[in-house]
Amino acid sequence: MGIDIWVGEFPLWFVFVLTLAVCIGSAEAGAVLAGIAIRKRNVQEPETPLGALVGAMLGLLAFILAFTFGMTGSRFDDRKQLVLDEANAIGQTYLRAALLPEKQGLEVRRLLREYAEIRLAAKPGGIQEALDRLWSLTKSVAQEKMDSELRALFVSSLNELIDLHQSRRTVGLEFRLPASVWLSVQLLALGYQTGMAGTRRLLGTPVLALAFSLVIVMIADTDRPEEGLIRVTQQPLADVQKMMQRNSP
Repeated sequence: MGIDIWVGEFPLWFVFVLTLAVCIGSAEAGAVLAGIAIRKRNVQEPETPLGALVGAMLGLLAFILAFTFGMTGSRFDDRKQLVLDEANAIGQTYLRAALLPEKQGLEVRRLLREYAEIRLAAKPGGIQEALDRLWSLTKSVAQEKMDSELRALFVSSLNELIDLHQSRRTVGLEFRLPASVWLSVQLLALGYQTGMAGTRRLLGTPVLALAFSLVIVMIADTDRPEEGLIRVTQQPLADVQKMMQRNSP
């Protein structure tokens, strides 16, 4: 398992607690370091704790957060489109199966209904098995005497369905935020909080840390297709499942 996937395996509650601890801890460290520096130099704290360097760091942090949101948002849109494409491919294959010889056609349609049910139940282990059975059945179709164009149309739609399964698996499970992006966000947050905290702010620091932690959790949630509250709707699959049930022989 690569480090990018490993980082993505942290539970969302742990991501929230870790980020909150980093923000508050760095703010406290900044207050302590600033207090030591002031005592050593015997100078008063400046009226504006947010200097040019901290302001630049805040801008960079905002840019990184926007960049990260863009990455996760783009993949979220990709996952939505793949669900729609797969639902269309299932429906198309189901309708074309009616053109096959009766024995194979009935079995293909039954397996497609089963495949849609497995997809909706989110059972990854059964998906590949169902596709393998569909492909094995397709081999027998190739030996039947039937219109070659109709056979080619059915095989093409089934190939598309298999390809879409691989695309969903790749985009959903393997295309995740790089660990370097998570590290950059955390380090920038640490530096910003440390630099801003010239003194302890019992109200402002926790509120800012909480807000930043919630943003990070939202990004992490969007990056995980099968965990959290931000999910891609499976309604297109549910709709095509109803269509297949209505047209069940």
